[in-house]
Amino acid sequence: MVDALERFAPLPLQEDYDNAGLQVGLTEAEVSGALLCLDVTDAILDEAIENGCNLIVSHHPLIFRKLARLTGEDYVQRVVMRAVSKGIAIVSMHTNMDAAKGGVNYKIAEKMGAEVYGTIGQQKQATNDRGEVVTGSDGVVARFKQPLAADDFLKMLKDVFRVECVMAGELLRRPISTVAICGGAGDFLLKDAVAAGADAFVTGEMHYHQFFGMEQAIQIAAIGHYQSEQFTKEVFKEIIGEACPGVRCVVSEIDTNPILYI
Repeated sequence: MVDALERFAPLPLQEDYDNAGLQVGLTEAEVSGALLCLDVTDAILDEAIENGCNLIVSHHPLIFRKLARLTGEDYVQRVVMRAVSKGIAIVSMHTNMDAAKGGVNYKIAEKMGAEVYGTIGQQKQATNDRGEVVTGSDGVVARFKQPLAADDFLKMLKDVFRVECVMAGELLRRPISTVAICGGAGDFLLKDAVAAGADAFVTGEMHYHQFFGMEQAIQIAAIGHYQSEQFTKEVFKEIIGEACPGVRCVVSEIDTNPILYI
């Protein structure tokens, strides 16, 4: 099953700073069930145990930086220790799944009702275990069947992604037909989105100063890191369902977003 995920999004597609792949445990064990989530926390581990899942597939890696010790002093160490004691393996598909064709950014476009027709940013490729070349990119550009007014576009984002507050630039005074997309922290692609001729740019996070000078160049919409990537669980389920139809998948019902909007 892990092979299926890495076949879809080979680990060499990940960024140099990332730590995707096997985090905890052994992948040779027979899978009793897979819990699909965005982040791995104590509550997620409890959910896996309650559902009889001995594998957790997450988007964000539990172990992102080197662990110098295991003393249980923070949630990462606690989860690692408990997962090992319970025989639960943890696998993360992060920036490799962001980049892969059909991955995170394609799912965001699908949820918007837009069709991907191009890519932006760094172009990537890697060969999977079948010798197939898998292509990828930092972001994508998609097209709506029917153009949207800026206020309708932002309302759609709020509704579809269950966003309490969109950080948006000045409302564009022309219809939005095309949108550049990068889930998570994608503000580094803003200039690429403008250069690609996109009417709007949707990502999870933007820095304050990047909103200046873009007033009518492009409609910026930062919808939140968690919110932009929440449907990655669906990507996991689709990949596993196609490659390993006998594996029971449980989509986590826990909202692990650490940010509150008050």
